[in-house]
Amino acid sequence: MRSLLKNSRPDLLILIDFPDFNISLARTASRCRVPVLYYISPQVWAWRRGRVKKIARRVDKMAVILPFEKEFYLKSGAHIDVEYVGHPVMDAIPENLDREIISRELGLGNGRPVLGLLPGSRTDEIKNLMPSMIGAAEILSSRYPGLQCVLPLAQTISPDLIRSFTDRTYLKVIVSQRDIYSVLRACDLALVASGTATLETALMGVPMIVAYRVSPLSFAIGKMVIDVPYVSIVNLIAGEEIVPEVLQDAVTPGVLAEKASMILDNDAYRKDMIIKLGKIRESMGQRGASDRTALIAFNMISSKTLQEI
Repeated sequence: MRSLLKNSRPDLLILIDFPDFNISLARTASRCRVPVLYYISPQVWAWRRGRVKKIARRVDKMAVILPFEKEFYLKSGAHIDVEYVGHPVMDAIPENLDREIISRELGLGNGRPVLGLLPGSRTDEIKNLMPSMIGAAEILSSRYPGLQCVLPLAQTISPDLIRSFTDRTYLKVIVSQRDIYSVLRACDLALVASGTATLETALMGVPMIVAYRVSPLSFAIGKMVIDVPYVSIVNLIAGEEIVPEVLQDAVTPGVLAEKASMILDNDAYRKDMIIKLGKIRESMGQRGASDRTALIAFNMISSKTLQEI
């Protein structure tokens, strides 16, 4: 890639996420006077904030996808041209999702609470969180007769892995390969692994409890290098804890079930959470984040061409 930048001199280099590779590549582009557009900012607001200065030296334009990122860069004092384009996940949400139709297709009955189980998209997440989520569902089923459980299967996870957990419980857990948004449309509440799924759940307006558990060593290292008040992107965007976060040893069936009961039993708390999740969705912008980024790229190429003429 460095050789290509030096010898071919493209009109524009577009970087997407992947900071350890891309920030280094941006250095070569800058030295070769190749304009750089960076789409999807590294999480410099969470850790290794010193990278902001490198980005300022090497990147001509940042297209960010989280509403607080533009303000972060402005407050950093670094002179970076930053534009908030909205989040590309907005384009992934299907339109006109009918809950009754989806529930019927999933085999869910009407009038009974539906609990979504979203234990993550990586094997270690599943192993760390699934037992506690299943245990919490069992406790909740005794409190709320007829409770139904549904799990949207991530493409990265084997159905056999999920089955190794669901086969151990007396509960019927509907494992669906439909898109996550359709499954969430049928849910009243969700237990969600910290990650992108929390944002997807928020965008669907589904109350949730966020669970996060890693090895004690990883957690200790993370606390030393990561400087954010919350683990879920939903609370980071909101600037407050609008959804409960359950971390590490606290991720037990009892704690998850208790947090879930608070939402199911307290109508005012539940409605307030749904309203705040709606504000999260509003802040994420309209569809077309990638189109807006493409337009930025087009204008940068056109500007460079005019300068050369």
